[in-house]
Amino acid sequence: MSSHAPTHEDAHEAHHGHSHGHEAAHGSFKSYMIGFILSVILTAIPFWLVMAGVFDSKAVTAALVMGFGVIQIVVHMIFFLHMNARSEGGWTLMALIFTLLLVVIALSGSMWVMHHLNTNMMPMSPEMMKSMP
Repeated sequence: MSSHAPTHEDAHEAHHGHSHGHEAAHGSFKSYMIGFILSVILTAIPFWLVMAGVFDSKAVTAALVMGFGVIQIVVHMIFFLHMNARSEGGWTLMALIFTLLLVVIALSGSMWVMHHLNTNMMPMSPEMMKSMP
């Protein structure tokens, strides 16, 4: 057998950063607490926006709630899934970008469908509503 045969990394080397190209991030108590506090704040603000009726425009409120939702997804991916540009040769950053792309497509598509359903399926004027039983 050759002495240059590939060997498996042992857990000790991989844990202490002596890994061969797989610099996976490890969360600390501080990073988990920062993520948790940001998640609570990013949940409380949209809840307050909706419940207090801060804006007269429902479109502005919906846009802000969706914006906070996207920010919260990024916070979860960074602080809880430990995604950064260094881990796994940059592939986790690519996963973050792909996720953001999917979220933008899903949110904009959902808003487009809801707008067109409202426009095309609810064409009643106030006068038409008065004559309803």
